[in-house]
Amino acid sequence: MHPSLRRTPLAGTDTARPITASLRAMRWATSATLAALLLTACGSTPLPPWPSTPAAQRPTAPAPLPRTQQGTVVPAPLGQQQLAPQQPPQRATVVSTPLPPAAPLVVQNEGPMAPPYSAAVAARFPNPPISYNTPGLGQDRRAFTTNAELGQWLRSLADAAPRGATRTKLLNIGTSQRGEPIQGLLLTRAAGTDPASLDNSGRPTVVLIGQQHGDEPAGSEALLVISSELAQGLLEPLLDRINVVVVPRANPDGAEVGTRVTANGTDMNRDHLLLNTPEARALARVINDYRPILVVDAHEYTVVGRYLQKFNAIQRYDALLQYTTTANYPEFLTKASQEWYHQPMVAALKAQGIASDWYYTTSTNLEDKRISMGGTQPDTGRNVHGLKNTVSLLIETRGVGIGRMHIQRRVHSQVTAISSALRSTAERAANLEQVRSFVTRDVSAQACRDQVVVEAAATPTQRDLDFLDPETGADRTIRVDWNSSLTLRTTKSRARPCGYWLAAGSTAAVERLRLLGLQVMRVAEPGAMLAETYRETARETGDRQDVIGTIAGGTGIVRVQVSTVRSAVDAPAGSFYVPLNQPRANLAVAALEPDTQNSYFANRMIEDLGQLARVMATPALVFEETE
Repeated sequence: MHPSLRRTPLAGTDTARPITASLRAMRWATSATLAALLLTACGSTPLPPWPSTPAAQRPTAPAPLPRTQQGTVVPAPLGQQQLAPQQPPQRATVVSTPLPPAAPLVVQNEGPMAPPYSAAVAARFPNPPISYNTPGLGQDRRAFTTNAELGQWLRSLADAAPRGATRTKLLNIGTSQRGEPIQGLLLTRAAGTDPASLDNSGRPTVVLIGQQHGDEPAGSEALLVISSELAQGLLEPLLDRINVVVVPRANPDGAEVGTRVTANGTDMNRDHLLLNTPEARALARVINDYRPILVVDAHEYTVVGRYLQKFNAIQRYDALLQYTTTANYPEFLTKASQEWYHQPMVAALKAQGIASDWYYTTSTNLEDKRISMGGTQPDTGRNVHGLKNTVSLLIETRGVGIGRMHIQRRVHSQVTAISSALRSTAERAANLEQVRSFVTRDVSAQACRDQVVVEAAATPTQRDLDFLDPETGADRTIRVDWNSSLTLRTTKSRARPCGYWLAAGSTAAVERLRLLGLQVMRVAEPGAMLAETYRETARETGDRQDVIGTIAGGTGIVRVQVSTVRSAVDAPAGSFYVPLNQPRANLAVAALEPDTQNSYFANRMIEDLGQLARVMATPALVFEETE
């Protein structure tokens, strides 16, 4: 054997331990006892006990968010910490620094607009008892914070004199399609600001992302507030227990012109598996580099529009919330998302007088009156980041279609929810690391075993949903057909393979898989494998769809139906192997099973079904690492 080649052990083979079928059948019905049983049976990473206190006796809210009134801190109930009135931290020199001329902004981001509903509806959303101060939130401001101003804000925090043990670092994570910088801020009390130092700190990392959709500005403005409070405000003590990476604006081109999509017309929040846009690839690198335990994605949602047309009603809620809901997401992470994040976040919002519900949307087809929770497809940031073994949360505030109306309240809702998520992470830091350690081992150990879900769908049901009357502003409850993503229906499953074989020409797919953080091995010496090949049984072409309608930016996909045929497959030198005994294995399933709308075959990164096979026994081949 050539000295440069070696038999490389596949990811997880030394550490993954078998999980018995009986344990997999167990669910969360029992609480602390189940965790103890699981620990004993697995001999693996211990899991924390889940709270056994009855819900009625649990604390209803963490410390509330910043509140001021007429420049004076409003006293909070005893024992609840206040956040200081928001001002740019030590920024006297920032406003005097000349800015490059801002590109013209379209009407979505400019000046006052005619209210799309009555004064009675507007009165339901009063300003909060605090006035946030970012460049885009000035009283006479016509446009939201420009990308140049956003960069200055972050630089002012990164360049500030050190405060105790807190370290800050400006991150240049990528460039948009029009050449705008995509920037972030790292805040930590680790010994250094490189990813290795963060890993060695023993503190979990949180990644906060804003404005993937350019016409949803409140998340970006809120993350400027959050970055300031973490750097030198009342959120700073949380850095004793967590590290934070803030990316306030993921889509600067869309933000500049007030459109949902990127410069080439792509909905980047449907691009996290395919990674066609530089903006989505930049976020993927951040997740790979910093390995967060929590990812928060801040958005805004349509307030009137098709809701007024379909139901003659206005959206009632300040905030809509959802965590990862896609096939093969580990149950323990769903449990953590629900109990450790969603419940405290709802309580924190309620304590501030902010109404919330599950995230939902409706299609652009005015004849379709179904209401659907956030999608189940593994293409959004919420779902793809979840399959990277994180808690992944979506926070949506009411904003699309109402310009600058209620902007202080929208930002307050985002700041409240995001601060709750940060506090939950700090409070549960040790438990979260235990859960992640278990989950990464368990996902790896499932290779070659049982079944894997190829496709899943929401469960149709009905529920009463509260809206507002567009004239009186009164609550109006409407019974709607409701597609629940909290309970998924398996629509297609197969035996879980040991891995996937890819032909040597599949370099585009290999590049994307590696960007997803997956290990991909190159076959160094030819050999044979026991595998299942795909046989096409039906074909059609069309567009990728989500619960709203056609996904923007697609070029048409190939939808096939397949059957599988087991046989021996030759693996030439130079072809590739993607093992499933690795922590992010479920992303490989999402990308490589060809008969789904998000697969690399459907989206033409893999041109022929003969370039792909399911490997059904651990291959005895010689591999080398890909670069």
